[in-house]
Amino acid sequence: MILLLRDRATGEQLEQMLQQHKFYIKTAVDIERRVLAGGGDLHADCEEKLLDDGSRQQDIWAASFMPVTGKITYESMVNLRPRQNRSMELLDPNIRERVAQIIMEFLENL
Repeated sequence: MILLLRDRATGEQLEQMLQQHKFYIKTAVDIERRVLAGGGDLHADCEEKLLDDGSRQQDIWAASFMPVTGKITYESMVNLRPRQNRSMELLDPNIRERVAQIIMEFLENL
């Protein structure tokens, strides 16, 4: 189940987002609008949910979050963009920090 969040998730929402992968949540974050889509099988599914909600492609970045450890990994096909990011891994430290802030604000310590 993919949820669209504009603020902190509830415990029930976190459980729903963990249904697909059990130990981690695939996320896509709109760093300008501060909206997070989480859950589902692929980062691209989360990205599509954000695009349908009005996000712009250049503002969406993907990461996976492990609630038990608080670890975030920044590797996804969604992040591969020739003009912005030449790798599946999110390379720009400023964008990584913005993504991490939103993920932690919405999903950490539930």
